[in-house]
Amino acid sequence: MIRFLLIGAGRIGRIHAENIVRGGASALVAVTDADSRAAAELAKKWSCRAVEPDTALAQGDVDAVLIASSTDTHADWIERCAAAGKPVFCEKPLDLDIQRATQCMRKAQAAGVALYLGFNRRYDPSFARLKREIGAGTVGALETLHITSRDPAPPPVEYIRRSGGLFRDMMIHDLDMARWLLGAEPVEVFARGSALVDPEIGAAGDVDTAMVMLRTADGRLCQIANSRRCSFGYDQRIEAFGAAGMVSANNHTSTSVTVAGKQGYTTEPALPFFLERYADAYRLELEDFIGALQGKKVELATGEDGRRALLLADAAQRSLTSGAPVTLS
Repeated sequence: MIRFLLIGAGRIGRIHAENIVRGGASALVAVTDADSRAAAELAKKWSCRAVEPDTALAQGDVDAVLIASSTDTHADWIERCAAAGKPVFCEKPLDLDIQRATQCMRKAQAAGVALYLGFNRRYDPSFARLKREIGAGTVGALETLHITSRDPAPPPVEYIRRSGGLFRDMMIHDLDMARWLLGAEPVEVFARGSALVDPEIGAAGDVDTAMVMLRTADGRLCQIANSRRCSFGYDQRIEAFGAAGMVSANNHTSTSVTVAGKQGYTTEPALPFFLERYADAYRLELEDFIGALQGKKVELATGEDGRRALLLADAAQRSLTSGAPVTLS
């Protein structure tokens, strides 16, 4: 039984808390949050302790830490966990600044502490199946990868201003998927973006619509399309094309029912947002984190994976600003 300290009692923290409690090999023993009331409410719900941030890592019955607090606290918490010798599962990203992200990752490595990142899309059953098909040679030699990720509606502009921008906040998930599915590091990044959804996002210095092209050293291409708005739900699709065929993963709907009539075929909308679309992924990634602590081979993103995804996001931002492709070493 792995006993968890949960850092962060917000929306994502609540999802993780339930999965920890309902998991067969884990227990939630303590919760902390900068908002003590939020920590107390979540702790009461799951019959565990609410603890102060300053003393959270002094709890003697904690085996591992799950960090689901705000992004600007991730690096500090990772370093504190490293100093305390506690293995960490942290929501993405490590940090918005690549130097700070690298620093906290290296401190965890130097302390010999396991550090994994919450790129949960690796654990979506459809995307995991797509990965297996690529690995099995179903499409032959992979040539192009197309990743589509569109949110149903943009977040508040106040969030945009502190998010680090679309590439670091939203597309970073897709950049991790690209690396994972390609099985190689992109060497060139070319980005274009616009503010087509909300002019206030543009005024805040960000984009809400973007396309990025990645190229690997052997010439394979990956196209990523993002939008902060989608009229038909949470649009999450991937297509892998190769010399022998194609494999694709499409949107999920609440049921698989199709209604046919004179007007044509009608299906239900895509699921509304990430909490519904990736509910299984959140549960499965936690199971694999526990497996990793038991010495099992897992597909979890490591601290290094998180650093490399952030490098790609930074390169996309530079390409957008300069209008030119960015070459990576």
